Amino acid sequence: MTLLLLVGASAPAASSAARHDLGRFGETWPVIEPDLLATIADRLERARASGELDRLNRQFAARATARVMNPVPVAGLTSASEDRSWRYDPSIALDSDVRDANGTLIAARGTRVNPLDLVQLPRTLVFVDGDRPEEMAWALRQGDDAHALIILVAGSPFERMRALHRRIWFDQGGVLTARFGIAHTPAWVRQQGKVLLVGEVALPRVENAT
Repeated sequence: MTLLLLVGASAPAASSAARHDLGRFGETWPVIEPDLLATIADRLERARASGELDRLNRQFAARATARVMNPVPVAGLTSASEDRSWRYDPSIALDSDVRDANGTLIAARGTRVNPLDLVQLPRTLVFVDGDRPEEMAWALRQGDDAHALIILVAGSPFERMRALHRRIWFDQGGVLTARFGIAHTPAWVRQQGKVLLVGEVALPRVENAT
């Protein structure tokens, strides 16, 4: 009962405070926010009508084509100054259990798995700078398409394909050279049993004619 009396006693004071006119400070305006989607649609329509949208589309397509035809060279690679070779073990340790559709355990977490137990590397991987004629010549000496897979780290693979009439690949982003630890070209990767052999080759220097 005491609590109810206290609340009732305070009600008039609170009501009086709520009715007090505090005045108005500064100018006020109604909140008007344009619809975002309508604004975007309006700008796109104006760009289409003026031809700007078509120009931007052509510009984007040209940049995309240029990037595909001439990929960004793999950063940090230089010409080999000495021969060197090493072994690369492709085995990985599973970070989680592998189970089949029925939940049966196939391989436990921590198990080391070697992909070469399941698949073979049928061809030598050949990494070269496509802008260096001596490296391209070396790559062609490693065998035809059935024996060697030419992978560029610089230069246009499409230009080389047209000139050589064979498939040419590109190490986009340097994923493969980084994985194998390749720092210089030309380089090669081939299988030996359950490991991969990796090598870099120092080619004779070609002096510029004067």
